[in-house]
Amino acid sequence: MEISNQDSLQECPPAASDSGEAGGSDSPVKERCWDQREALPGEPRCVICGRYGEYICDETDDDICSTECKKILLDRLRSTIKLPVNQLPSKKLPARDECFYVSDNVGDQIETIRKKISIHVKGKNVPAPVMSFSSFQLPQKLQDNLEIAGFVIPTPVQMQVIPAALNKRNLLVSADTGSGKTASFLIPIVAHCSDIRSKYPVEEKRPQALVLAPTRELCVQVEDQAKLLGKGLPFKTALVVGGDALSGQVHRLSQGIELIIATPGRLIDLLTKHNFELDEISILVLDEVDCMLQRGFRDQVMQIFQALSQPQVLMFSATIPADVEKMASLMAKDLVCIYAGKPNRPSESVSQVAIWVDSKHKKQKLFDILKSTQHFKPPAVVFVESRLGADLLSEAINVITGIKALSIHGEKKMKERRETMRLFLTGEVPIIVSTGVLGRGLDLLAVKQVIVFDMPNSMQEYIHQVGRASRMGEKGTAIVFVNEENKKLFRELVQALRSSGAAIPRELANSYYSKETQPSNGRQKRRKHGTGST
Repeated sequence: MEISNQDSLQECPPAASDSGEAGGSDSPVKERCWDQREALPGEPRCVICGRYGEYICDETDDDICSTECKKILLDRLRSTIKLPVNQLPSKKLPARDECFYVSDNVGDQIETIRKKISIHVKGKNVPAPVMSFSSFQLPQKLQDNLEIAGFVIPTPVQMQVIPAALNKRNLLVSADTGSGKTASFLIPIVAHCSDIRSKYPVEEKRPQALVLAPTRELCVQVEDQAKLLGKGLPFKTALVVGGDALSGQVHRLSQGIELIIATPGRLIDLLTKHNFELDEISILVLDEVDCMLQRGFRDQVMQIFQALSQPQVLMFSATIPADVEKMASLMAKDLVCIYAGKPNRPSESVSQVAIWVDSKHKKQKLFDILKSTQHFKPPAVVFVESRLGADLLSEAINVITGIKALSIHGEKKMKERRETMRLFLTGEVPIIVSTGVLGRGLDLLAVKQVIVFDMPNSMQEYIHQVGRASRMGEKGTAIVFVNEENKKLFRELVQALRSSGAAIPRELANSYYSKETQPSNGRQKRRKHGTGST
C-alpha cells in the first residue's frame, strides 16, 4: 500500500505552546521521523518514536510523526495480528509484549536507525529500538520518576535494550562505560515488578528480580537508582552485601521486597544460614558479566543461577570476551546480543595519554602532574594495584603535594568506604586512590580525569578504569603510566591507543612485545630463514 501521499495522514490540531511551531496545513508531510521535532509538553506524541505526533493515521487513529512511522505502525499491526489492511483494528496497539515486534519487511528501516545510533544486534526477531521513554508503555508513575530524575531521552543502548527486555528476551549487552546500562535493566525491572504487584497483590511478597554485581559500591549505586525509579510504586529493594550486618539484611528481606541487589558471596552466605526462597524471581541481571563469569565469581554465580527457575537473564558489561559470550549463550536460550559503540575498546569520549615511566620514578611523575594546574583536572581517581599501595600513595600525596587524598579498597569497612565516596563525590576530597573496586560500573559523574598509576593485569580492566573519566559521553582524560613491567599488555595497549588516535610513547612503539607477530623462540626463527638444522 502506498503511504507517502499527504492524503493518507490527517493533520493533528496543534497544542498550545510558546514555540510557535504547529506544522500547519501548508507544510509538507514529514517523510522521515528524524525530520520531525521533539514533542513539547501537552502535545501529542508519535506512537512509534515519541516525537511530535503532528498527524493522525487514517487507518488506526493513532498519533504519528511521519509517513515512515505510519508504515512501521501498520507493518507491526499486520505482522502481530495477522489481519489484512482493511481489517486493522482501530486506536489500540497490541499488548506490551507484542508491540515491539519487527517484521522482516521493515528490517531495512530498523537497521538504518540502528546504524545511526551505533547499535549492532545478533539474534532472531530482535525488537526495534524505541526513541522515547513515553513510547515504552511504562507505568505512569515510572515515567514521572524518569522525568524527575532527568531522563530526557533514552541513550542509544537504552533505546535498544529496554524494548528487548520488556519483550522478555534474554540479553547480552556490551556498551561503553557511562552509556546508561544500569537504567537499561532497572526500568524493565521496575515496570515488571509494578505490573506483578498491581495484578497479583499478596500478603507475603517474595522477590521478583535479582541483580548480582561484583563490588559493594556498585551494588549500593544500583540500589540508589532503583529506589529513585521505583519511588511511589509497589517496589521495594534489599541490599545484600558484605560489610553490613547480616541481621539487618535478613530483616529487610523478611519485610517483603521486589528486588534484591547483591554480591554473590554474601547472598550465598545469607541463603545457607536462613530460609529464603528465590523461586519467584523471574529476572536475573549479571552486571559486569565478564567479571562475574570469570575469576572467583563464576562458581558462586552458577550456584545462584541453578537455584532459580528459568528466569529471564540480562547480562551487561563494557567488555565481553569471546569465552564469556559462549558461557552466556549456554546459560540463556535464544540469546540476543546487543553491541553499542565499539565493543571491547576504551570509550571514544576519553582522551588517553600514555607516559613511559620507570617504576622507581612513577611517584615523582604523579606528584609533578598533581602540582601542575595545566595537567591536573580534579576531581580525579588514581588506580593502583594493591590495597597497601592505595593507603601509602594517598598518604604520600597528602604530604608531598598538600592536596587532600583518601584511599578506598576491599579491606576497609563499608561505613568508611561510604564516607570516603561521599567526601569525594561532594568535592570535599579532590583525589581518591583506589584499587579495582572503583573500576567497575560506578557513575563517578564529576570525574573528568583518571590516572592509571599501576597498569591492571588485563585490557578489560584497563578499559573499565579509563572509562571512569567519561559518563554519558562527557569528555575526559586518562593518563596511563607504562613501563617494561607491563609487557604482556603492550600489543593490546598499542592497538587501543592507535584506534583512538592517541600518541604512543617511543619506548612502547619500538618494544619487541608490541609487535603484531613474535616468533616463539630463536630456533624457529632460524628455520624460517633456512639456517637451522634438523
